[in-house]
This record gives sequence, structure tokens and C-alpha cells, in this order.
Amino acid sequence: MSDDLFSLSVYDGQMQIEECELSAFVRAVTELYGPEQARIAEKDWLDECDLMDDPPRSEIRDWHSVTIAASARLADRVKVPVPDRMLSAA
Repeated sequence: MSDDLFSLSVYDGQMQIEECELSAFVRAVTELYGPEQARIAEKDWLDECDLMDDPPRSEIRDWHSVTIAASARLADRVKVPVPDRMLSAA
């Protein structure tokens, strides 16, 4: 297999992983916070992906770190009330 074919195959594999990670993130946000927050969170995820230091055709990309960064943006945006029972336990 030539280097170009190997590189394309690695790139295709990374694209599939990226799509799965983004899809799982958006599904979870939709389930927990609704479709409006999911749309915003998807944009955040894609923005964080663009900010990655790795070159776009890198063989190894850390998609979980993109999800964590997008989750941090979501947490800053969404304020979830803490149940009283959790406050009294602290």
C-alpha cells in the first residue's frame, strides 16, 4: 500500500471517529438540555475542533479533548439548579 493510500485510510478512520464523537455529544446534550442547546453545543464542538493544535490530516487526534472543551462551554452557559438534598449533604 502506498503512503498516500495509507494516509487517506488513516484520515478516513479519523473522520469516522470524529463523526461518532460529535454525534454522541449532540445526542447527549439533546437528551439532557434540548435541541436548542444541542445546536449551540454542536457549533461549540466544531469550533473547539478547529482550535486543535494537531494538523487536520494528523494520524492521531484527541476527539475526547474536543468534547471536554465543548462540554465546558456548555457548563458555562447552562446553569442547573442543585437539589436541596445535595446542599444539605455538603
